[in-house]
Amino acid sequence: MQTQLAEFIKHTPQGIEADSILRSCVHCGFCTATCPTYNLLGDELDGPRGRIYQIKLVLEGQAANRTTQLHLDRCLTCRNCETTCPSGVQYGRLLDIGREVVSTQVSRSVRQQTMRWMLRKLLTTKGLFEPCLRVGRMVRPLLPAVLKNKIPLIQEVPSLPTESFQRKIILAEGCVQPAYKPATNITVKRVLHRLGIEAITVSAERCCGAVSHHLDAHEEAKQMMRANIDAWWPYIEAGAEAIVSSASGCGVLIKDYGHILRDDINYAEKACKVSDITRDLVEIIDQEDLSKLEIDAPRRVAFQAPCTLQHGQKLAGRVENILRDLGFNLTSVPDPHFCCGSAGTYSILQKDLSTRLQQRKIENLQSDAPQAIVTANIGCQLHLESVAKVPVMHWIELLDDAAVQL
Repeated sequence: MQTQLAEFIKHTPQGIEADSILRSCVHCGFCTATCPTYNLLGDELDGPRGRIYQIKLVLEGQAANRTTQLHLDRCLTCRNCETTCPSGVQYGRLLDIGREVVSTQVSRSVRQQTMRWMLRKLLTTKGLFEPCLRVGRMVRPLLPAVLKNKIPLIQEVPSLPTESFQRKIILAEGCVQPAYKPATNITVKRVLHRLGIEAITVSAERCCGAVSHHLDAHEEAKQMMRANIDAWWPYIEAGAEAIVSSASGCGVLIKDYGHILRDDINYAEKACKVSDITRDLVEIIDQEDLSKLEIDAPRRVAFQAPCTLQHGQKLAGRVENILRDLGFNLTSVPDPHFCCGSAGTYSILQKDLSTRLQQRKIENLQSDAPQAIVTANIGCQLHLESVAKVPVMHWIELLDDAAVQL
């Protein structure tokens, strides 16, 4: 694709990157076939090819408007199109650039600004989110079903292992997961303990930055990233072999710290190191001797592959292979590449589209009668759990639950 970027961005790092990405797109349209919003709406402007063209026009100097912003907002950032694209177009990075430029040209309504500010503060502040969740659980019986189903009950928490090991990883706990599903990270520690690995947590850790990054608060997100690098760095220097996230939505962004902070003189090198050693949980588990897990009671399950795992981190099929190797019976799931509609705050900001995707996904997951649905991301888990007829859990909990209890 030919480009003539405007002077305001042409020679900036963003402009140089955007120009390279735009030139790699041949407008073949293969991406539209796997785009969830194009599939639902049938509008070229709500598909990757159309959004790329809109971003191109803005970067070439055409003024953005609310319609441009709407079509970019409707993107789930699922990156399914990247998996499909034969030219390797880095659509996700181009979208980040496009959204940031559009946000400087098109103001949002007071309602939108307030909602986005509240989401950024509420979801990323542990001291604020947990008390709000406790209040929600107190009034849960009084709420209508549509709200009640979005507030999970208090989860029973298994006991923590106490033995220390020479092999250590840093476990990135996440923001909402410790409050919503505290058993998940504890289960990570229990399973890794069986494999001879100690998972350590760092109290000074903050939100990974994903929520702020995707809601146009880029500098706020970078501040969180720097704080995390500072918090993790002493443990990295002490020999921690990896930073591991059990939420694929967090992991995909931490792996991108090096790119996002590439122009930060004080943090660029450290950010690259953090990205280099960050692993999704499946990348750790599938390198170990799985016989140590002593799985005793495998069952029939459906696996929901989060977009951030299969498209963002390019780890499609890895969890499924582990589950099959351990004896679990994986049910057939139609269209496994399509997004469930959670997509971070998308389920709140784009409720109609999110609900339509959620309904299609849950029907596909339950179509082959699984005993449970397992996933690899807290956002997907909560989104699906609110409408599922069977239990929905993180796949690591399934391993712990099915293991011989020592």
